[in-house]
Amino acid sequence: MRAVVILPSYNEAENVLSLSADILAQDPALEVVVVDDNSPDGTGDLVADAMVRENRLHLVRRPGKLGLGSAYQAGFQFALTNDFDLIFTMDCDYSHHPRYLPQFLQSIASGNDLVVGSRYVPGGGITNWPIHRRLLSRFANFYTRLLLRVPVHDCTAGYRCYTREVLQTVDPATIRSSGYAFLEDMVMRVHRAGFQIAEVPIVFEDRTRGASKINHSEIYLAAWHVLRTAFSTIPVDKRVGAKSETTQTP
Repeated sequence: MRAVVILPSYNEAENVLSLSADILAQDPALEVVVVDDNSPDGTGDLVADAMVRENRLHLVRRPGKLGLGSAYQAGFQFALTNDFDLIFTMDCDYSHHPRYLPQFLQSIASGNDLVVGSRYVPGGGITNWPIHRRLLSRFANFYTRLLLRVPVHDCTAGYRCYTREVLQTVDPATIRSSGYAFLEDMVMRVHRAGFQIAEVPIVFEDRTRGASKINHSEIYLAAWHVLRTAFSTIPVDKRVGAKSETTQTP
């Protein structure tokens, strides 16, 4: 099966090439597409130059900083257009380490449709975060899990693998939210569509190079989006014959 890892990037020149190389080293079936928002530090140009030497590396250039949700959508479109079977999303700063990718592939091979790299199942965790950020993340996930009735412990995790069928069914191009809200919306849609969801434990490692792009206002916007979504009806096509459950893969 062909698999591609989507790396949304903005000013990630310090990380993008080494991370891409580490991803490609995990499995010969893996490829990488960098979705770059016209990074002033030349991230896109570095990738374009490296593509001459590495045919499993791809680039989608965008005119400016358009948001994380739309970067995922651009990556999904690239993956579907180019006939990839498995579509991963990862952060471009090493907070999501490539060493976990084989576990994702094993979980998909066992029959799961969405695999989430989870900080909040046994074996998962976080390093280098202050206590207030840990508490806020815990509460955000509890809040989302409760209101949206999704059986996922880490609803805001961006380290994921979707099957092609999942993306074709839930149609992420129709999601208008971004950031954490986009991730929460995707989990809800996949669950409601009846797909099998699994969580594999990962240790989230806060970046050591480059600057964080987190806008804390996104957290509060995501909380509002979850509340609004909990009391609205979003039509989602059902996967025929599917049962939606969540499992934990050790």
